[in-house]
Amino acid sequence: MNETISYCGLNCQGCPIYLAAREKDEEKQYKMRVEIAQQIKELYGQELKPEDITDCDGCKADSGILFSGSHNCYMRKCAGQKRIENCAYCQDYPCQELEKLFTTDPDARKRLDTIKTRL
Repeated sequence: MNETISYCGLNCQGCPIYLAAREKDEEKQYKMRVEIAQQIKELYGQELKPEDITDCDGCKADSGILFSGSHNCYMRKCAGQKRIENCAYCQDYPCQELEKLFTTDPDARKRLDTIKTRL
């Protein structure tokens, strides 16, 4: 499976929200959303209910199906305004906002660093 890399370096196919959106078993999907809400609280301090975990096709998808928390994402807005593939293409890489994300997801940094070295 090809990786779909978000603007900030997250791998969409490995994202629990992306995976929950594709789960056909409704009971299992609900349990996944409960776990996601707990993870968001632990990592980002945001209180969400399982119902708040909306479906997502990735922040760069044209489908319009986007996790509610991604609508106000700084990196998504910034990269979209700059019309760049992802943050590795930015002359300001890595910015302070990315540095914050990298503390919770160091693999995102590795993905973007790999892309940056190929440019």
